[in-house]
Amino acid sequence: MVNILGVNFHELKLVRKALESFYGLGPQLSARIMAKYTIHPRARLGGVAPKTLTALTAELSTMTLENDARRIVQDNIKRLRDMGTYRGRRHAMGLPVRGQRTRTQIGTARKLNQLERGGTNSKI
Repeated sequence: MVNILGVNFHELKLVRKALESFYGLGPQLSARIMAKYTIHPRARLGGVAPKTLTALTAELSTMTLENDARRIVQDNIKRLRDMGTYRGRRHAMGLPVRGQRTRTQIGTARKLNQLERGGTNSKI
């Protein structure tokens, strides 16, 4: 098992997939990080040198990932709602925000646009 930022990964897992499993790290940013440390795009975690893994962990610890990134997104949505913008109202009502069709096929958008607020299971 390989440990990156306190998360254990199997040695056979691709480095790209391991990096993308962190919230806030997408395909482009993971490719840039791998290029910075000269890691092949199809390399597996077991084949990466321990020194490189330590440098990778140090690099990731300086970035805004996981709970911090989620909090930033939630704060941005809350700011939009407090200002009363169109996007903020759409978020509050659980409707599509980016101009999707609402005459039909709204069920998926309602499911995806729900935010956890208040108690344990209260959703809007």
